[in-house]
Amino acid sequence: MLQQMIVLFLIMLVGFIAYKKDYINDNASKKLSSIVVNIANPALILSSILSMDNTITGRDLMITVVIAAAVFASLLVIAIAVPMLFRVERQSYGAYRVMTVFSNIGFMGFPIISSVYGSSALLYATLFLIPYNVLIYTYGIHTMKKRSEGEKEEFHLGQILNIGVIACVLAIVLFICKVKLPDFLASGITMLSNLTAPLSMMVIGASMAVIDFKKLLGDYKLLLFSAFKLLLIPIVGTWLVKQFVSNEIICGVTMVMLATPVGSMTAMLAQEYDGDYELASKGVMLTTLLSVVTLPIVSAIVG
Repeated sequence: MLQQMIVLFLIMLVGFIAYKKDYINDNASKKLSSIVVNIANPALILSSILSMDNTITGRDLMITVVIAAAVFASLLVIAIAVPMLFRVERQSYGAYRVMTVFSNIGFMGFPIISSVYGSSALLYATLFLIPYNVLIYTYGIHTMKKRSEGEKEEFHLGQILNIGVIACVLAIVLFICKVKLPDFLASGITMLSNLTAPLSMMVIGASMAVIDFKKLLGDYKLLLFSAFKLLLIPIVGTWLVKQFVSNEIICGVTMVMLATPVGSMTAMLAQEYDGDYELASKGVMLTTLLSVVTLPIVSAIVG
């Protein structure tokens, strides 16, 4: 895990330098993000079925569904108490709650799982992405948004049925039906999936190039929250899962899902719905930086 985080950090550093050298600008970074979100990451999800083996059973998938549901239910409960626990300002309640629930399981979680546990483990990880997307477009918006009195949140099915969820569902269906893809199609999917880790890490690195690190590290409440999210929650959560589940891959996937930094979508929601955008952006950046150290620590503690 430490070696993998060093590799990802070096790629982030390449993105950081590329932005400073003006090889990447804000527009190019957005384009790269679109490629990752709409092409590379869905291909990475689909690639999980290409190396599937007989050790993955329907029972294991059902266990993962239960764990994913329990994880998000627990995070929703924890999120209620977090603003009071860290005594944050009222206007920052929504940002802290959303940061507690939603981690960067796509940009960082999937590449780490693929590298450390093998691409077949991504099939388990996809089962976390479905409730993640449902909650981010319901709970996430509702919690972050500043609404006038009596205003109701409009909800559309299309908000959930995005390319990431479609790829997850398709991968699960192909696995259950034991469909073998033609070699040329499988090779194309694999090649596209290999873009996910380098592009996503370069985008994260580029976004860090405009951050005031002195100001970032001076927010002690955010530092305490980061330790709570990146160390305490994944250590306790993974330990609890290991009391009931013997499958090491499922436990490892759960650990990565819990230990990844705050998801970039939290900052996007804050910007879109008038939440505390500055706090959310700082949370994404600080936890991303710290995760290079905390993920290996969590892995070492919980195995």
